Amino acid sequence: MMPPMRLSQFHLHTEKETPAEAELASHRLMLRAGMIRKLAAGIYTWSPLGLRVLRKVEAVVREEMNAAGAVELLMPSIQPRELWEETGRWEKFGGQLLKIRDRKDAEYAYGPTHEEVITDFARQELSSYRQLPVTFYQVQAKFRDEIRPRFGVMRAREFLMKDAYSFDVDAEGMAASYAKMHAAYTRIFTRLGLRFRAVLADTGAIGGDASQEFHVLADSGEDAIAWSDTGRDDAEGYAANVETARSAAPGPRPAPAEAMREVDTPTQKTCEAVAELMGIPLARTAKSVAVVGQDAEGRPQFVLVLVRGDHEVNEIKLGKVPGLADYRMATEAEILEHLGSEPGFLGPVAPAKPVRVVADLEVAAMADFVVGANRVGAHIAGVNWGRDLPEPDTVADIRNVVEGDRAEDGGTLRLMRGIEVGHIFQLGRKYAEAMGCTVLDAAGKAAVPMMGCYGIGVSRIVAAAIEQNHDDAGIVWPQAMAPWTVAVCVINPKNDPAVAEAAAALHDELAARGLDVVLDDRGLRPGPMFADMELIGIPHRVVVSGRGLEAGTFEYRARTAAEAEHLDRDSLLQRLGA
Repeated sequence: MMPPMRLSQFHLHTEKETPAEAELASHRLMLRAGMIRKLAAGIYTWSPLGLRVLRKVEAVVREEMNAAGAVELLMPSIQPRELWEETGRWEKFGGQLLKIRDRKDAEYAYGPTHEEVITDFARQELSSYRQLPVTFYQVQAKFRDEIRPRFGVMRAREFLMKDAYSFDVDAEGMAASYAKMHAAYTRIFTRLGLRFRAVLADTGAIGGDASQEFHVLADSGEDAIAWSDTGRDDAEGYAANVETARSAAPGPRPAPAEAMREVDTPTQKTCEAVAELMGIPLARTAKSVAVVGQDAEGRPQFVLVLVRGDHEVNEIKLGKVPGLADYRMATEAEILEHLGSEPGFLGPVAPAKPVRVVADLEVAAMADFVVGANRVGAHIAGVNWGRDLPEPDTVADIRNVVEGDRAEDGGTLRLMRGIEVGHIFQLGRKYAEAMGCTVLDAAGKAAVPMMGCYGIGVSRIVAAAIEQNHDDAGIVWPQAMAPWTVAVCVINPKNDPAVAEAAAALHDELAARGLDVVLDDRGLRPGPMFADMELIGIPHRVVVSGRGLEAGTFEYRARTAAEAEHLDRDSLLQRLGA
């Protein structure tokens, strides 16, 4: 039996006004519902109401992690500098790492993630391959010092996260652990009633060999997701974060059909303006971006990056090109030195100095295209590789995909927005090698285990669910996440003891039948009471009133229904699944 819950004995503080600082629906509604209260920038107190939702999410996460065979532990949130120096991340992690000193002037970090700590634990606790595979997990507050925390708990500095780490003897074992966590994540988000997609992703600051993100689908999502509309269930088709999404390789390059010629473009500095002047499709132009990377000896190297005029450079993909891991934009002086011109008229034909040319796959397959002439006020048309300029030094996928691109699986790429709520990585031996973590293999020799890393933003899921499920009246919780499943509302203006007793009896009966039910016995008028229940998103509302008792019915309304229904006791219990 669920414990009795009466709102007269609970702290519920809702607001009528829309907070001025709240940009997203989730931030606005969490503040209005009284789920969170701001303490400092990106740092929030979770109210009793907010905590009930947070604990619902946490419980599902724990149940599925345990079912997948993961073992829970709890690691310190304060981590010594020495651990982070072993992996080289004390400086590399960047400004998000909050660094603190104790009274002895020793340096620590407030943990944004726990790869170092879990690897230190493993190197002390794991000694034999017989102890593997094993996956450890925890649910704990993390801190990342965001430059601009915003959107409430969606991008907070302090947040609740479930992070897990697997240890296996070999790559095959790591892949199996990764697949097990992928399945667990799929069950978690399915149980929580969310519409989501798993997509291929960049490994980012965590590193590793492969990774996937889990996104809750919402128009307000910060991330763009590309997915292939292949005619199958789209969950089975190709899907990736736009940071890493690929399109199908272009067809063979056509033969040249035009003579190279110079075109006057006195004020046209963009591909769009040049294409309009010439009356040609934007896709016939090539955009030149000047950057500085490193050559094979580590010396600065000027690089001209080419993408089609209707495409944009993907910074993450470009950073994976050899020599461009830490590239920067070239200065105007460097551009003038190497190309003899100024931005707006740049191109790969006859530069002032030899330069490295990195071309996107689409550009490398172009013929008779238009580029800057490296002379102010001019562009060159009818340009062809091999005839008018050397083949590119490097050809790579360095652009963002766009809606309508051909997908590698034969479908068409579509774009949608998503909110990242989970990320899984195959780390390999990166951290174990750096920190000297070994176990004895079957032959008695020291072997470095393979690791996986698996994170879920527990507090972020709450906000993401609201972004996906709300209306003008407030939150529309999936049932698994609602603070209560059923609200029994009392309308009793005459303080009739029979009405109060009937409401309490219904509450107790529903609780005894295993429903998570709350009794709204605050004595509010119907309008404000119903508005509160809609705002905080209770899936089922049952009204007990004197008029209903006389008729032998209860007024029932589902949160998503347009109208209320009058049901007798048995019909009500059946409707509630009690």
